[in-house]
Amino acid sequence: MEILAVEHQIHSAATSDKIKVALAQIAPVWLKREKTLEKVADAVELAARQGCQLVAFGEALVPGYPFWIERTDGARFNDAKQKAIYAEYLEQGVVIEDGHLDAICALAKEYGIAVYLGVMERAANRSGHSLYCTLVYIDQRGVIGSAHRKLQPTYEERLAWAPGDGNGLQVHRLGRFTLGGLNCYENWMPLSRAALYAQGEDLHVAVWPGGSHNTEDTTRFVALESRSYVLSVSGLMRPADFPSDTPELAEIIANSGEFLANGGSCIAAPDGSWVVAPQVDRELLITAELDHVAVRAERQNFDPTGHYSRPDVTRLVVDRKRQQLAEFIDAD
Repeated sequence: MEILAVEHQIHSAATSDKIKVALAQIAPVWLKREKTLEKVADAVELAARQGCQLVAFGEALVPGYPFWIERTDGARFNDAKQKAIYAEYLEQGVVIEDGHLDAICALAKEYGIAVYLGVMERAANRSGHSLYCTLVYIDQRGVIGSAHRKLQPTYEERLAWAPGDGNGLQVHRLGRFTLGGLNCYENWMPLSRAALYAQGEDLHVAVWPGGSHNTEDTTRFVALESRSYVLSVSGLMRPADFPSDTPELAEIIANSGEFLANGGSCIAAPDGSWVVAPQVDRELLITAELDHVAVRAERQNFDPTGHYSRPDVTRLVVDRKRQQLAEFIDAD
């Protein structure tokens, strides 16, 4: 995999203020969970060898974004073809409770690197037959710290994904930084962002299926609004990335251009400037050193949930209970 390494100078005297991060812009082995996880593992190891403390991957990377829907008449109701593709998509989903991410957790522990990974989750507490677009955070001890299910699937995604809940609206400490993350269009949702800002987030991870049209404006805007570093990490998808046994492959490719997702991964600094401008059209590992001094400097004149907030006037209530249909009260 190509490596793009960036030196981001803030002139901090304290090395403890700094962390090195990686954005893994890769394509899935579409609809193949285990093979895609092998690619993820390779990227985790590569990022660790580059001295990174964090590596992030795109939305729904394992086992892939539902690209077929808009290309195969996906809204046709009770259609045998759509049922068959969905059944395979479900079969290749990630069941965290079954240990599907154990190998990635073991790598995180071995190398002392944290991981943000987008997966299609078959949620055990919701029958195991619906899919949730979930952003999983694995800490440097190899422990899953949160699994954020996308609150509202976007447009045609609603034909394959169920709406999530607020349980994963959590932040995590990594060195001097406080990390949080959202899936795709959630990064446009002001209250979802505010829920993370209020917990002290100063390094925001925005994951996308791929598309510079999504990341060019949003990344810098969120950085300016939050006075935080923002990592926008995207997937990539080209017709050649589909395995030859992909269901309805001919129809999907016939209705696709050169790219179904062209990447667009990038990093913005707390002042809204580019650390790395959007990178497109190729698989690569982007690495950069970030300095917490830049966060503290930009918070001097604006801190959205600190000195520049008015909780006596406007406040946000966040329900972080994990939603489920049934609560079972068993006899002792």
